[in-house]
Amino acid sequence: MDPSSPPLNYIVRGPEGLSLLVGPPFQDENPGVKLDKVPCTSAKFSDDGRKLLVITTNNVEIYDCDGATEIKTIDVPGIIAAVFSPRGRFLQTYRRSSGGQDKNLVLWNVQSGVAVHQLSQKNISKANWPSFQFSEDEAIVCRMATNEIHFFDTENFAKGIVNKIRLPGIAGLQLATSPPTYFAAYIPESKGIPASIQIFERENLSQVQPVARRSFFKCSSVQLIWNHGSTGLLVIAQSDVDKSNQSYYGESRLHYLTTDGSHEGPVPLRKEGPVHDVKWSPSGSEFAVVYGFMPARTTLFDKKCNSLFDFGTGPYNTLRWNPYGKLLCIAGFGNLPGEMAFWDCSAKKLLGSSKAEWSVTSEWSPDGRYFMTATTAPRLQVDNGIKIFSYNGSLYFKKMFDKLYQAEWRPAESTTYGDLPELVEQVKENLRIETTNAAPKTSNPLSKIAVTAPKSAAYQPPHAKSVSAPKPASYQPPHAKSATAVNAQLFGEINSSQETSKNALKNKKKREKQREKKAQEAASVNTS
Repeated sequence: MDPSSPPLNYIVRGPEGLSLLVGPPFQDENPGVKLDKVPCTSAKFSDDGRKLLVITTNNVEIYDCDGATEIKTIDVPGIIAAVFSPRGRFLQTYRRSSGGQDKNLVLWNVQSGVAVHQLSQKNISKANWPSFQFSEDEAIVCRMATNEIHFFDTENFAKGIVNKIRLPGIAGLQLATSPPTYFAAYIPESKGIPASIQIFERENLSQVQPVARRSFFKCSSVQLIWNHGSTGLLVIAQSDVDKSNQSYYGESRLHYLTTDGSHEGPVPLRKEGPVHDVKWSPSGSEFAVVYGFMPARTTLFDKKCNSLFDFGTGPYNTLRWNPYGKLLCIAGFGNLPGEMAFWDCSAKKLLGSSKAEWSVTSEWSPDGRYFMTATTAPRLQVDNGIKIFSYNGSLYFKKMFDKLYQAEWRPAESTTYGDLPELVEQVKENLRIETTNAAPKTSNPLSKIAVTAPKSAAYQPPHAKSVSAPKPASYQPPHAKSATAVNAQLFGEINSSQETSKNALKNKKKREKQREKKAQEAASVNTS
């Protein structure tokens, strides 16, 4: 790491409170402490990592992450959720409604601590939180209302709604954030009319016609995922019921729409089954998908929906790009055993693999060097802790907790750590080493046995196979097979399970006699 770059930080939150820690790399193999055991119910960083939001039962506390000092406290009795705008200028909070026209959704100016906009909202869910969606530069903010989308002026919320578009039945909204030139709306199925995804140009709301549209049936919910550059939108359409009865969790399909109209249709996946995860690379020029019944297949596509590379199959359901889009972790968490594969996507090379059982959360560090997994409560009540891996999958640090609720890296802007040329050189060097060691020269006979592939047998016609082909042997695991081969070659040992039994020999002799007898009878008939 460049000495001028700031050190990495991360938070851990347990029953005793939240701690802001320093590293890796660690001094004396332990992280440094910037904040220790701050009481709270949850915490969240701003997207740029400059501020930390600490939520308690009756207020929110805002900390400056560089100085680890509290800069603002805002009283919000009964608070349920809170989140920063991308650059930390605004804070939106949601609390329980006391009934009537109680304005329980509030947008605050962080610097002054003054509420700049308030309104009533009955409830929140993953589909409608955060309620206010900001562009990356905070110049644009919008909100989904009943049958409408409202736009506001971030410099003067006193103006109220400055623009709006009417979309009857709208149930989902996603603003393209960088740049905020488009937004996508989801309209569910209704009275025989299929569900639809519609993309609109934000600066031309007077024209109600969408620039792109995709309709489909069998859809109860969607995920809308924009790329960086706002040129392509991925849509995961989820149905609660799988009519083929192949999946208990319903059916999912992946669609792709472009703002220039060059592609509006399904992503060509090569295996049947659910879409487990899909992620755009940070560059916005390619995306990875893990899909299909287990073992799932993972494929890399470009932004024209052409397949670039196939990573093969395995017990995977999770994708994580590092912040620079060079490395990709393909993992299997949740009800899967925690296998992880670390790939260099530019070289299309596997760097290493590892395992992190029972992981609940996972993410790359902002410098792209480390990958952290965490086992947290209440999802799992035992074996709580964090593991930090190097970019090639080797375990770097492990810490167990009696109870852990949250573990999260402090974000940073993409320019904070540069393009990490030294990391790229390390990856290339590792690839050169692997290539050099791919065919080692050794005089060890055991090594020769292990790496020598058996020659393929000569072709036999079907009738010859039916007569002479032996019955297949019972299954042996790979380690048992290799051990048998070594013993047979070195010591002439034969596995007892492969010895022919006495009954088998008797039956073989009987069959041979019957064949000879039939041959003699046929010969006598021919001579007569």
